[in-house]
Amino acid sequence: MDYLDSLILGIIQGLTEFLPVSSSGHLELGKSLLGDNSLPKESMIFTVVLHFATALSTIVVFRKDIFEIIKELLKFEWNSNTQFIFKIIISMLPAALIGVFFETELESLFSNNIVLVGAMLIITGLLLLLADRAQNTSKNVSFKNAFTVGVAQAVAILPGISRSGATISTAVLLGIDKTKAARFSFLMVIPLIFGKIFKDIFSGELSYENAQITSLGIGFITAFVSGLLACTWMIRLVKNSQLKYFTYYCAVVGIIAILSTYF
Repeated sequence: MDYLDSLILGIIQGLTEFLPVSSSGHLELGKSLLGDNSLPKESMIFTVVLHFATALSTIVVFRKDIFEIIKELLKFEWNSNTQFIFKIIISMLPAALIGVFFETELESLFSNNIVLVGAMLIITGLLLLLADRAQNTSKNVSFKNAFTVGVAQAVAILPGISRSGATISTAVLLGIDKTKAARFSFLMVIPLIFGKIFKDIFSGELSYENAQITSLGIGFITAFVSGLLACTWMIRLVKNSQLKYFTYYCAVVGIIAILSTYF
């Protein structure tokens, strides 16, 4: 993987991790278009590095929220912040269970399956359209809603289903305030990303012998910077009910992806 490919894929990951267009789907499309011939383990390392970068950008954007939650947690009191942590834990369960018990089956989906990506992008677009038309409320995330949003996150493991799009849309359709839905969506994924990274590192599945440090560095920096911009932008878009534009985008890209396999 050369430096230009790393730059492009880093930008794709940073933008699409937060914008509701599926980062995994776009990475698969990007690798296909760029003719990614890297070895499976090298490609896996690159993907892990990019996800680590976007997780850090989430922490930077929500640093005040995270600091406040940690500060309240250390007081060992049952309040809104400690409840929020338990809601995050509940939301993680569906995706964590699927990741543990169906890891092999899931990995088989990430092998240049462009038709699947295209179809899932179209479904993502439909979800966004429904959420964009929903009326805004002041409702908070409940424990029950946290689990339901967690199920949406588990479904979003499929390449082409946007994680942020699925979780935010589900939360909004449940009547949760749009800004709170976006905040919960971005914070709930942080533990899962770091958990997956640590699992891959300590399992010995990642090999660094053939990894190109410069390419990884370029991908990391571009994913981090573009992630900062996209995360901030996405919060405003959800609040102002402007998700419909991504509906059109997902539909067009999904159709093109499907048609490209036949021509």
